[in-house]
Amino acid sequence: MGNFTSSTSAGLSGTSCVQYVQDMVSQNCVVIFSKTTCPYCKMAKNVFNEIGATYKVVELDEHNDGRRLQEALAQMTGARTVPRVFINGNCIGGGSDTKQLHQQGKLLPLIEQCTPCCAGSGSEGSGSGQSESSK
Repeated sequence: MGNFTSSTSAGLSGTSCVQYVQDMVSQNCVVIFSKTTCPYCKMAKNVFNEIGATYKVVELDEHNDGRRLQEALAQMTGARTVPRVFINGNCIGGGSDTKQLHQQGKLLPLIEQCTPCCAGSGSEGSGSGQSESSK
């Protein structure tokens, strides 16, 4: 069938993908690694839109190294599924986890703990997110 462990094709190496994820997560309070067609990804984004939080989106299906980034996320978080949602450098899980934390009133406090360089002041964010599709 197919060999999904491609290491010879052009683009980011596995190590570079891990570094890219770490950089993205360290530079943004909320990061969603997503795919444009995924309903659980839309669910996660909608939760952040509801609360007016600014977030960074990396659409893996539009990113040149999306497959390798997804493999790096699997190594880092133990799950290959999307979305992979990070708040303040920590993976909180996927779409259902994000929605559940919000329903329990635990999501906003996590966002409010973000370091000042990453967090907007309270309700400042437009909630539309920033999309990074390719580098």
